[in-house]
Amino acid sequence: MDPLGRWSKPTIVGRLVTLRPISSGDTDALWEAVHDPESLDLTATTASFTYEQIAEWCATRAAAPNRIDLAIVEQATGLCAGEVVLNEFEPSTNSANFRIALRGPAWFGRGLGGEATQLIVQHGLQHVGLHRITLEVLARNPRAIRTYERAGFVATETYVDANEQWI
Repeated sequence: MDPLGRWSKPTIVGRLVTLRPISSGDTDALWEAVHDPESLDLTATTASFTYEQIAEWCATRAAAPNRIDLAIVEQATGLCAGEVVLNEFEPSTNSANFRIALRGPAWFGRGLGGEATQLIVQHGLQHVGLHRITLEVLARNPRAIRTYERAGFVATETYVDANEQWI
């Protein structure tokens, strides 16, 4: 468990979005996210998931140690637009990985992902006390790269894996 509360699952309110702990009620939205063809392509995701796996995943996020999984809820509608995650905690460097997934193209380009990214990065550095937050992004995903750069991420290396260039 997390006796110091470092990895507690907060609710963070922004102008466009609220980030809150993922719950079973988010299953349908996150099921949609893991089946959106454009999102899968832009993240090079090849894994497939059953509805039951997504339901189980949502139900277990509140108790997941050494990570924070939050639903992105659009303020204007109250609908779950996707998720932000700090995971893969590395104690030796006090760092974690970041990832974000929106439900699909209807949710892109509205500033939701950008604000969610900034809010979770700020939380990770200031409240969790991480020294560094990392991510990997496909070089052919300029929309995501711009969002990450605005949140303070800096490219440190590039590599090729499975014929895809990653930053």
